Amino acid sequence: MLKIQRQQFEIIDRQITGWMAAHGIGLLRISMGIVFFWFGALKLIPGLSPAEGLVRETITFLPFQVFLPVLAVWEMLIGLGFITNRLMRLTILLLFLQMPGALSPLVLRPDLVWTIFPFGLTLEGQYIIKNLVLISAALVIGATVRGGGLTNSPASKADTNRIEESGLSRNDS
Repeated sequence: MLKIQRQQFEIIDRQITGWMAAHGIGLLRISMGIVFFWFGALKLIPGLSPAEGLVRETITFLPFQVFLPVLAVWEMLIGLGFITNRLMRLTILLLFLQMPGALSPLVLRPDLVWTIFPFGLTLEGQYIIKNLVLISAALVIGATVRGGGLTNSPASKADTNRIEESGLSRNDS
């Protein structure tokens, strides 16, 4: 009985993880696109973006009326790149160029992001820290631009030996 249950579990588990491997990167890419496009679009309508005040208080060395719409369009371009799966290298570059600005309040305006440094975050601080997930997601998506993808199966022993013989680690392949 236990062997049959284990076999049934294995079949279901392979189907589920196979579906995840087949669709995970695409769903991650599209969800990133939606987030960037949406958050960018909000910045085009004065008073609608919850980040507007944080941007205004942090980026004081540039004209706000020019900077915010440029940032909005920049984020929307990132979103469109992820949604359409076009120019992915450029899309990820734009994201990485945008991130220092997104993270800058941690240093430039710590009073707006920390309640008790380094553990207590304000809502704005939590909004900023979540960018670590966006950066990591961009790294995962970026790892697929040469045609790679996810698999639900471990590498075969032959694949592992071939990789080791080539001088590459499994993580480098």
